[in-house]
Amino acid sequence: MTTFRNLAATLVCSVAAIAVTTSAMAQAQFRDEKTGKVWTPDNVSKDNQLRPSNEPSTPADKAFDPNAQIATATGVVVQRPNATLMGVVPITAGPTVPIVVLDSPTLQAVPGDRWVAPLYLTNNSGADANAQIGCTFTNGSRPVQETRIVAPTAGPGQRLAFAAYGPRSEIFVDRVLCRVLTP
Repeated sequence: MTTFRNLAATLVCSVAAIAVTTSAMAQAQFRDEKTGKVWTPDNVSKDNQLRPSNEPSTPADKAFDPNAQIATATGVVVQRPNATLMGVVPITAGPTVPIVVLDSPTLQAVPGDRWVAPLYLTNNSGADANAQIGCTFTNGSRPVQETRIVAPTAGPGQRLAFAAYGPRSEIFVDRVLCRVLTP
């Protein structure tokens, strides 16, 4: 009789385990009544799910650790770029308007070459402006290269475009901060 009880207990436990497993699998999937498609965590898009902003998105990003980079800024690189005249703006310099305005640069990598930040300088005054601009290329708030740009003379009301060149593109840079040093 004890053998029968042991066998019965084993059978009941097995049926219960199968029921629990089936129930768990049923909760992890959803059947669309209209299309008949069964959705599981493997085939559901994860585009709209919130993820930490610092989580790498591609295998290449996951393999690269910018904090492991040891490149640091040594000295200041002076650049004297040629400029392109983009147009003329109304002269508005005064007590509340600066003499020159520098538009926020965007950071671009030229593969096999250098990091580049296109800059736009607007002279709001009625006189020529000889501006100098300081740019810091950084990796995780650590400076990688300090650059000083001696901009070409901007005539009254002129808007000029030129580029600030950073370190080689093999060095990781995540931000460029530029500011007008003079006038």
